[in-house]
Amino acid sequence: MVFKMLAGKTSVVAFRLSLLQIFIFLLFLGGLGFGALLFFPETTRLKRIFQTNLDGSTFNTDSMNGESVQSISPIGYYSLIESPPLDIGGLRSKFQRSSFNVKHEQSINARSQAKVSTEHQGQVNNKVNAGAVVSILSRSPVRVRNCVAPYGANYGKPSDPKSQERREKVKEMMKFAWDSYKRYAWGENELRPLSKNGNDDRTFGGLKGASIIDSLDTLYIMGLDDEYQEAKEWVENNLKLNVGGEASLFEVNIRYVGGLLSAYYLTGEEVFKRKAVELGRKLLPAFNTPTGIPHGVVNLAGDSRRAPGGDLRRSSVLAEVGTLHLEFVHLSELTKDSIYIEKVMNIRKHLNQLDKPHGLYPNALNPVSGNWEQHFVSIGALGDSFYEYLIKSYLMSDRTDEEAKKMYYDALEAIDKNLVQRSPGGLTYVAEWRGGVLDHRMDHLACFSGGMIGIGAEHGGPGSRQHQLDLAANITHTCHEAYRRTPTMLGPEVFRFDDGAEATAPRVNERHYLLRPEVVESYMYMWRLTHDPKYRDWGWEVLEALEQHCRIATGFSGVIDVYSHMIQHDNLQQSFFLAETLKYLYLLFSEDDLLSLEDWVFNTEAHPLPVIHRNCTQEAEDTHPVGLLARLIGLL
Repeated sequence: MVFKMLAGKTSVVAFRLSLLQIFIFLLFLGGLGFGALLFFPETTRLKRIFQTNLDGSTFNTDSMNGESVQSISPIGYYSLIESPPLDIGGLRSKFQRSSFNVKHEQSINARSQAKVSTEHQGQVNNKVNAGAVVSILSRSPVRVRNCVAPYGANYGKPSDPKSQERREKVKEMMKFAWDSYKRYAWGENELRPLSKNGNDDRTFGGLKGASIIDSLDTLYIMGLDDEYQEAKEWVENNLKLNVGGEASLFEVNIRYVGGLLSAYYLTGEEVFKRKAVELGRKLLPAFNTPTGIPHGVVNLAGDSRRAPGGDLRRSSVLAEVGTLHLEFVHLSELTKDSIYIEKVMNIRKHLNQLDKPHGLYPNALNPVSGNWEQHFVSIGALGDSFYEYLIKSYLMSDRTDEEAKKMYYDALEAIDKNLVQRSPGGLTYVAEWRGGVLDHRMDHLACFSGGMIGIGAEHGGPGSRQHQLDLAANITHTCHEAYRRTPTMLGPEVFRFDDGAEATAPRVNERHYLLRPEVVESYMYMWRLTHDPKYRDWGWEVLEALEQHCRIATGFSGVIDVYSHMIQHDNLQQSFFLAETLKYLYLLFSEDDLLSLEDWVFNTEAHPLPVIHRNCTQEAEDTHPVGLLARLIGLL
């Protein structure tokens, strides 16, 4: 039998067996496999392997209580249920391919093997970071219909020395931030570097270690293996999910669930999958409302009756209810339980039924009545990641989720028509809309939209691609100007375009910088889309500003006033600084095939999740033992 290695997978491409060889092979399988199979009891596991109902559903024993339940994929373009690993008489075929739980003996693909030449091996042996590079060779990323390994041909190492030097600097910053957190706040959610202690934010409902969970994938892709092992051991031994506080559905989902899912897909470590699924189940009571629109706050002990203050009429925020789809789809992929995707599809269905002023989505709706609470529209705070998850749902579905695609482009058209403005100085920005009146301001949070519009430009209607690319570039340029026009070269939390202001923050309470990632996020995306060197140069400007103004002896801290020459720090090293800001900078200075945009999407906390590739499904079937046996029998 001849096998061909393609992007880290083994696929059967031709058969060179004689009839005698086939006969011997079948005898071998019969002796070790089917002989044992005849004595198996009629278990649910066997039903799940061999029995399929007429309606196309399958049996699932992977629910939280261990009982057999029926899982049916609610939408055609997500084929959620696949055959589990097959174990016949204790014999696991080397041809086994499971979409949910595969650990490869080698974690690099054929392109990686070809590129790791003798010359490169010599470099590995001579480099200071050789240990990190060598250790990455043994990594075992999970393939969930994902054809390409995450690390690229050469682990994303840039070809030009300047970019390599800059990438190594980002890595050093990550190690410093991690070491500082470990020294002063280990196990707490975030580091307070000035007071040298931890910040135990109630946002997470009693969950601990937010910085650890947020850092897992960043440490891993940077090759900081000792630090990754420390984080993994903490998750195994100390991440307690049996807590009873009121937590933000949004924050727990994007940081904890997203971080654990990403770590699982990158490493194949079962502990991350188990914790992600357990925590995902704890979020479901948030959806116990008359409309299925979830509350923004959920009691992790399972008390679904309570929202903040016990008020069920509290508004649900658009960004909260719209920033669940990526993680919940993957929870359904891993558990083979459709409940997660049903919850998020119900939200989408409800939003589609609502009237939208001028095609715009207001930022708040009532989870009891299901109606909009007010007509405030923003792609910054309260609205931002709703739009991001629409286009990324389409991309993650391997461009089959047509409903998400239509919702995204309809929303973008309304934003372009009603909110996109041009300042007297020629800067493009996205204003906010308050009941028909424009507020000419833009959040730092809204600066993610340059990258979002950029990655969606290719898939819009005829003739729209260049316009959207231009819009993405212009918004990104405006956000760069907001940085450039401060003495610190760091951008304010809000910048305005009224009363003589031009991408500046005249109000003192809007001048802080919280180590936010949105601007460097757009730099990374625009670099990958255009390869214009200015985006790497702009990213380096941010890095230098972080080093000069935010780095102190005990970690990194936000700045209270980016316009002041006397720097005051806010005493907080945000967990998203490790999850997003440093990761996007590292990717900016890496080759494009490190977490390729063709194969990975980033959740709104920058945790990479694999695209669910349709074109890998057949190859998975071909290399599954049952499919392989069927092909062999067919040859007879």
